[in-house]
Amino acid sequence: MMYPFMTLNDETEIVHSDMQKDGTVKVYIEKPDAKYGFKHAACWLPQYRWEDVYHFSKEELKHFEEIIRSTAHLIMEFSKEGGFENASNL
Repeated sequence: MMYPFMTLNDETEIVHSDMQKDGTVKVYIEKPDAKYGFKHAACWLPQYRWEDVYHFSKEELKHFEEIIRSTAHLIMEFSKEGGFENASNL
């Protein structure tokens, strides 16, 4: 299951998975794009291993990694609790 985490001002969506049995969490980033439909990429925590990168530049990935690194503690916690809404009892 994927849970919403953050929407950036440019309509980029960041979502995350449940924590896997091996302690990893998939963070998925998707951004609408007029030329490609959607750009997307996945980053696995806690290794910060990127995969399935589709039309994001190195600069964009660097920017997203900064965001993910600064919020990884929250993503990891929410991934254990069924997302933000469950973790915050909303």
